[in-house]
Amino acid sequence: MKNILLVFLGGGLGSIFRYLISKFLNSTDLNIPWGTFAVNIIGSFLIGLFIGSAIKHNNLGTPLYILLATGFCGGFTTFSTFSFENQALFKSGDFLNFIIYAFGSLFLGIIAAAIGLYCSKLT
Repeated sequence: MKNILLVFLGGGLGSIFRYLISKFLNSTDLNIPWGTFAVNIIGSFLIGLFIGSAIKHNNLGTPLYILLATGFCGGFTTFSTFSFENQALFKSGDFLNFIIYAFGSLFLGIIAAAIGLYCSKLT
């Protein structure tokens, strides 16, 4: 029950931060949803950092790991919104922004996670 509450708390906080960032960055007139893009890249970096640190210190499954990696990052990032926004760009015929957003998010997300893992080795 404790772990469920930690996921609930972390997920709630992550969702609040995602909402605030998306509200601010998605309010621009540009076609690419920069808020979703930003939270997914930041979240990829953070989960790399949290998992790398947990592995380094043998803390996988601890309350802090569950709160931050599972809860916060799970609530902060959003694959469902990313998927919906991509299909909307594709459906509207905005193929250039679809390609930039879809492949840019995937490529930079993987790079950000790798950088997070690398940074966790430095601590």
